[in-house]
Formats: sequence, structure tokens, C-alpha cells
Amino acid sequence: MDFFDVLKNRRSVRGYTPEIIEEEKLKKILEAVNCAPSAGNLQAYEVVLIRDAKQRKRIAEACLGQDFIAEAAVILVFCANLEVSSSRYGSRGIGLYAIQDATIACTYAQLACTAQGLSSCWIGAFNEKKAAEAISAPKEVKIVAVLPVGYPAKAPVETTRREISELVKEEKF
Repeated sequence: MDFFDVLKNRRSVRGYTPEIIEEEKLKKILEAVNCAPSAGNLQAYEVVLIRDAKQRKRIAEACLGQDFIAEAAVILVFCANLEVSSSRYGSRGIGLYAIQDATIACTYAQLACTAQGLSSCWIGAFNEKKAAEAISAPKEVKIVAVLPVGYPAKAPVETTRREISELVKEEKF
């Protein structure tokens, strides 16, 4: 799929089939994650891959009961590694760069999913403590996004977008 088609076709999907994701497709998603740019090339993020049904349910519960998350064949949990980023950038690394690194990596995963005919949905609504407990996250790791990945249960609906002229302000507001 052409890059610009990938961008136009990406949708947030909240219903998945039970179909297993092929290992080659999953590998390509993870390779895309590894290509994501990061501050100082530190890659101050970790990704937790969850396939187990019980563990997927625990994550869905931590995501404020968004049950559709557990339907996905795979869940990727993107975490900022604050310690790695702070080692070079101090408080700015903790408060910004590590979080940016993890979110860029999640974006790359979303686009890689779309390019392969898979669907995903960026989840930012979760109980941080419960989500961290579900993946046994160490204290220097902060969960920033949960990404269920799978085949869509139905075709995603096209959404409307703002006009470019509404988004872009040349030189100042």
C-alpha cells in the first residue's frame, strides 16, 4: 500500500475477529516500531507484547473496562523508559522526550498495521496503576499508550477531518 493510502485508510477500530495475526505481519510491525525516531537515538521506550487471552482481559479492565480491547489478537503496550531518557536529558527527558519516543513508536506501529490490512485503536484512557500492575512494569517505566491489534470485525467507517486551512497557522496564531 502506498504511504499516503496508509495514512488515509488508518482508522480506530473497536471490534476485532478472533483471527490470529500471522507472525510475519507481527514481525513487520515490530520492525517498524524499531525504525521510529527518538531523542538522541536513545529509543527510550519499551513495548510489551500481549497475546494471552487472560492478560488481554486484564489490560482491557485497566483501560477503564473497554472490553473490545481484549478481542484483539495482540495488544501492544507502549511504555516510556524515563530512566534511559533522563540519563542524557534530565527532567526534560522524563517529562517530554521519553513520552514522545514511545508515542512516535506507537504511531509507527499503527501505520504498519494499516499497511498490512490489520486494524488498531490508540488507547490513552487507562488506570495507570492497574495497567502497570498488569504488565509488572518497573518504576522507571510509564505506560503511555495501549494498542490493540487485529483483524477488524467490520469495515471501519470513514471519518471527516478538518480542513488543512483550519489546522495550519503560518508563522503565528
